Amino acid sequence: MVPRVLSRPFVVAFVFLMALAACTGTGSRAPTQASGPITIATWPFGAIATELAHRTLASGGSRLDAIETGIREVERQSCDGSVGLGGRPNAAGYPQLDACILDGPGQRAGSVAGLEGIVHPISAARAVMEHSRHVMLVGEGARWFALEHGVASVDVGDLPAKKQAWQQRQREPNPDRSGHDTVTLLALDGEGHLAGGCSTSGAGGKLPGRVGDSPILGAGLYVDDEVGAAGATGIGENVMRWCATFLIVERMRAGLSPQEACEEVVHRIARNDPKGYALDICFIALDKHGRFGAAASNQKFPFAVTTNAGTQLLSVEAVRPR
Repeated sequence: MVPRVLSRPFVVAFVFLMALAACTGTGSRAPTQASGPITIATWPFGAIATELAHRTLASGGSRLDAIETGIREVERQSCDGSVGLGGRPNAAGYPQLDACILDGPGQRAGSVAGLEGIVHPISAARAVMEHSRHVMLVGEGARWFALEHGVASVDVGDLPAKKQAWQQRQREPNPDRSGHDTVTLLALDGEGHLAGGCSTSGAGGKLPGRVGDSPILGAGLYVDDEVGAAGATGIGENVMRWCATFLIVERMRAGLSPQEACEEVVHRIARNDPKGYALDICFIALDKHGRFGAAASNQKFPFAVTTNAGTQLLSVEAVRPR
């Protein structure tokens, strides 16, 4: 299913209702291929990330700077209440954040999960990649590492009481479980190299310690500099069980376009998963040629793309079951 452009009145209304006042994008007609630097991100609020990332590339910044800069702003604004410290709390009443970053050349990667009190998990993930011999850090260790490397933080003095209450089973019987969105950002720089990043507060009302697909390489994000990149959003458990973004990149390696690869992986998962198409998963993909695409299992999925021609908010309908 070829991505279609949302009409301007619909875009304005949708962004107004679904995002913070600052979380907007622009756009009219858009191709599914572009020359020069290109950035693509999940959801309408992803336009913030794509625009900042593209501006960073256009001004001579690196692809990693572009990914980090774009995602940091979405984290700062806690767009859609699903990213950053303003995102959805877990069942014990506090946010635990996940993020990863992956650079195509050399397959360098960094990831953090269950991160508490850190303003920019994407920066913590990059620090893991650049300043440790590891790929992934979690929980308190991830927080300590982030603090040691100067990543901004907030006071977490209220967390011990919340954790103790949870351990003593003094629990909210009906925590808010709504929401599970993620900002996933992919970039192709002017030299034809790829990078990507993810950041999320995870599923609302999740059990403390739950980790979704976003910080898992090959699940929420995968980048192969020979082929392309893919990212995910939706219910993480339904993405990570199938290594979905790795599959998308491999389908592109086999010759499918990003659009075809995203759709094919949705069909493959739905064909084998007991949930069928009721998966609540969405994908974006970008290849070395500047082609991009997206697909969703059972909902209309809007996403943002920025090229030298500007920023567009696009959408795809749910794939047609087969």
